Amino acid sequence: MSAEEQVQQLDRVIDRLAGEFRGVFSRESVAHVAKDSYARLAATATVDAFLPLLAERFARDRLRALAQAEGRAGKERPEVLFVCVQNAGRSQMAALLTHHRSGGRVSVRSAGSAPADAIHDVVAEAMREVGLDLGEAFPKPLTDEVVRAADVVITMGCGDACPLYPGVRYLDWEVGDPAGQPIERVREIRDEIAARVDVLLAELGVTDPARAEAAGR
Repeated sequence: MSAEEQVQQLDRVIDRLAGEFRGVFSRESVAHVAKDSYARLAATATVDAFLPLLAERFARDRLRALAQAEGRAGKERPEVLFVCVQNAGRSQMAALLTHHRSGGRVSVRSAGSAPADAIHDVVAEAMREVGLDLGEAFPKPLTDEVVRAADVVITMGCGDACPLYPGVRYLDWEVGDPAGQPIERVREIRDEIAARVDVLLAELGVTDPARAEAAGR
C-alpha cells in the first residue's frame, strides 16, 4: 500500500469515527486517536494490508474507553482489562473466556506492554478446541484510557506496566506464558485461566444465564 493510499484510507477512518462520536469528541480529538492508533499498530505490523481496518477497531475501542473514563458515556456492564506482555496469548485467552463465560455480561479489553504482531498459532488452536475463535483478535498496545476506564485490571507477567488509578481494582495472575510451548502445556494454561475467570465472575456477581441453568440441572 502506497503512502498516499494509507493517508486516504486513514482519512476515511477518521470520517467514520467522527460521525460515530459526534457530540462526544471533536473531529480533531478523533483524528488524534485514530492517527496514534495507526502509528502504534504500524510499529509492529509485518503486513500493512489490514492496518486501516485494525487501526479503526483499535481507535474506536480507545475512544469508547476515553468517553467512559471522562464521564462522557456510562457503563452498562463491568469493565475488565487483561494485560500481558505480547497480548498474543494469556490476555487474549482470558478476554475471550471472560466474554464467553459471562454470556457477554462483562465488557472485556486486552492489551500488551510490548505487543507482538499476531496471536500465537498454538493459542488460537487451543481456544478452537473448546469452541472459541480468536480469528478477529489482534495484539494491541496498552494505552492509558483503557486502564482508566476499567473497573478491574488483571496483569499476567507484565510487571508494573499499568499506571495506577484510584477506584480501579488491580489483580496479578501468575499464569504461565504459552509462547513457544507445546499444545499440551497451552491447554493447561487455558484451563487455569478459565478457572480463574470463573472466580472473577463470581466476585463480580456475573453469571451467564445459560451456564447457570445448565449447572442447576
